[in-house]
Amino acid sequence: MSDPDPGLNPDAPNGGVESSAEVELRGLSIYTHHGVSEAEQEVGQRLEFDVSFDVPDCDAMFTDRLEDTVDYAEVCDIVAFVATERSYRTLERLAHVVGERLIERYGCESVRVRAAKPEPPLPLAIQEVAVEITQERAVDDDAADD
Repeated sequence: MSDPDPGLNPDAPNGGVESSAEVELRGLSIYTHHGVSEAEQEVGQRLEFDVSFDVPDCDAMFTDRLEDTVDYAEVCDIVAFVATERSYRTLERLAHVVGERLIERYGCESVRVRAAKPEPPLPLAIQEVAVEITQERAVDDDAADD
């Protein structure tokens, strides 16, 4: 029998096994004021957001305790705050800022944000326009040198 991995703590709630979960929220609808035209920025329109991100060391898988996981309402609040705190001309920038805030708050390694305009102001009939961005946390140069 081999010796146990010294990096594992068998007394930890998860038996010392590294684990992560992915949180996904789809169809968050928020009335916003983003876009290129003055009308979009003044009158506004509804945007729909889908977000997903990893949750490193998600102990809730083992403990079943709410305090050991992500509060979904808080995720929605973060997205809503970013989407309403100021106007952006592009969905790309808006989605990027949402991703940055989620990485800052939850310490996730990667995040995916999709922002869609269900009724874009275009002269042709179209169901929606959308942008999807994926961000990964930058590697800390000091940590990489260790």
